Amino acid sequence: MSFRTWLYPGGRPRRLARLADRLTAALSARGFGPDRLVSLEVTGRRSGRRLSVPLVVAHVRGERYLVSMLGQDVNWVRNVRAAGGNAALRHGVREWVRLEEVPPSRRAIVLRAYLERAPNARVHVPVPVDAPLSDFEDVTDRYPVFRVAPRRGTTTSDTSDTSDTSDTSDTSDTSAGRGEPAAPPSPAEDRLSP
Repeated sequence: MSFRTWLYPGGRPRRLARLADRLTAALSARGFGPDRLVSLEVTGRRSGRRLSVPLVVAHVRGERYLVSMLGQDVNWVRNVRAAGGNAALRHGVREWVRLEEVPPSRRAIVLRAYLERAPNARVHVPVPVDAPLSDFEDVTDRYPVFRVAPRRGTTTSDTSDTSDTSDTSDTSDTSAGRGEPAAPPSPAEDRLSP
């Protein structure tokens, strides 16, 4: 067993992985690290708080995509679905987006592109990055993929920092969402951090 698989036994992060994810989410939100690394902010379906998790963005044919390397039963995927796809991506600036789930029949090419950009995810996906596309098609139903689309009526120039917590600690939650996700904060609520 590699260290990377040890960090996520059964698709659930150990304490060390949660701490590393929180640090990575905070740093990527502030613009540190490669551009492919972002902090996804989404309203928690039970807490109602804005939660953050670090993710790698895959690019395919001019579109951006987010992939769940741990499969269907992770908090960020459940929260995005409960929020109707409304979320924010951060890498120095906050970009309000709508995440649209991609059907399994169209995920294979995105999965391959994702593994090319996210080498740490390769231990979680049982297909070599250089495998034929047909091998990826065999596992697409296990890995949710979301296309990143702009959210109408919001600005993308918000540079404030209000991320709350990492969303990697509990993947067993099955409760339903609590209505609409939080709207983009007003300027008074969302100030630049020192």
